[in-house]
Parts: sequence; structure tokens; C-alpha cells
Amino acid sequence: MSIHGIAVRIEKLNKSFGSNHVLKDIDLDIAPGETFSIIGPSGTGKSILLRHIIRLETPDSGQIYFNDQPVFDNGRPLPQTFRSSMVFQSSALFNSLTVAENVGLWLREHRVCPEARIRELITEKLAIVGLEGTEGLNTSELSGGMRKRVAIARSLAMEPDLVLYDEPTAELDPVTTDELAETILSLRKKTGNTTIIVTHDLNFALYLSDRIAMMHRGEIIEIGVPDQIRNSANPIVQRFIRTTTKGIQGG
Repeated sequence: MSIHGIAVRIEKLNKSFGSNHVLKDIDLDIAPGETFSIIGPSGTGKSILLRHIIRLETPDSGQIYFNDQPVFDNGRPLPQTFRSSMVFQSSALFNSLTVAENVGLWLREHRVCPEARIRELITEKLAIVGLEGTEGLNTSELSGGMRKRVAIARSLAMEPDLVLYDEPTAELDPVTTDELAETILSLRKKTGNTTIIVTHDLNFALYLSDRIAMMHRGEIIEIGVPDQIRNSANPIVQRFIRTTTKGIQGG
């Protein structure tokens, strides 16, 4: 596998909304090509952290680095030489467009290559996620799992160095969750992207991840490989494990 993912380093990141301190001195170091999950119950700051990594939010203090290049300057995003894409919880597809039009939207808006190449990329990325021959379907006709895979194909069309997933298993049944996990695992082998997944689904994270961080009340309370998380002595992590029953029973 030819790794072209990027290193992501987060140092002392803080964010407040009014009196609500949602991110508290977050420190993370994610290696190029790593699949890294951030877990925890709803309302712990996971998605806000992801929005900082994708530069949809700016921190009050602290810094994020892509391959040692700072992402923010005085609270403002800096121009980047790396491409990152995000698969949103809702999939964020345009129901008025076909599958192919959704996948090719960013390519056409930014005119990154000729139309013939765009069509090739659309076909290629749909094949990667197992949706060959769906180009002409309306996204409004698709199941939740298929919509999620179209969103993944759209993110891959950007040829990103970093892919972020926000609650990818939300509203998916266990069978579709398993299928999505296999899709993401396959992508890791084929693309070498750095992948960051935010999820409340512990079993999904255990099955997919090289390493996992757990957030609680805006702080990182544990980081480790899946076995370290499973066997954590931290009572908050233990309680989260006991209450997580959805999805894959990764071993």
C-alpha cells in the first residue's frame, strides 16, 4: 500500500461557546495512514473537535498541524497544501441530483480536471465503495447505507490526504453498519488515507481502528489500541463499554 495520508497533531486545543467549555486542552498525535477513532457519548465534544480538524470551527487557543504545518493563525484558517474531506452524519447529498452528479460535484465546481476524467473518477470511486452501475439513480431513492457509500465516494473523488467521518453509523441498522465497516476497512487498504472517525459506537471503533481516543466532558481521558481500550481500568471507559451494545462485535 502506498501511504499518502498526512500526520495530524493537535496541541492544547480549547473551544468555548459562552460559558460552555467544550474542548479542554486537547492533545492528539495521529500518524500518516492511521485509522483513528474518537469515541464517547453524545455531547462530549467529539463532533466539535472534528469540525476544527476540517476547519469549519476555529479554536480559542491551541493549534492543529498537518505534517507539521499549522492550520490556524490567530484563530483564522490558513491556506493548506493538503486535501481533506468529510463524510457528514446526514450524508449531505443533494436529492435533486443523481448519484454521479453528487459524486462529481466538487470536481466540477473546482474544475480540477477535464470532463472525461471526471466521469472516469466518478465510475472509479463508485466501484471502490461497491456501487457500480448506480450513476443514474436519484439519491432520494437510495437506502441509508447506499447514501452513506455515495457520500464516501464523493469524498474520495477529491483524492484526499485526510478523510473524516462524523457518526457514520447513525441511523443505520446492524447489518448496514457491518457493511459500512467493511467498506471503510477496504478503503484503508486501497487508499492509505489518514482516517479519523467520530462515533458513539464503541464496537464499530474497536473493529476498525488502529487506535482510539475516548472523550468525556470535553477532555481526552484515554488513548490506546483497541485491546487497551477494551481492558481499560478507567471507570468512565468501563461504564461506556458496558452500555455500548450496538453494531459489530469486533474481536
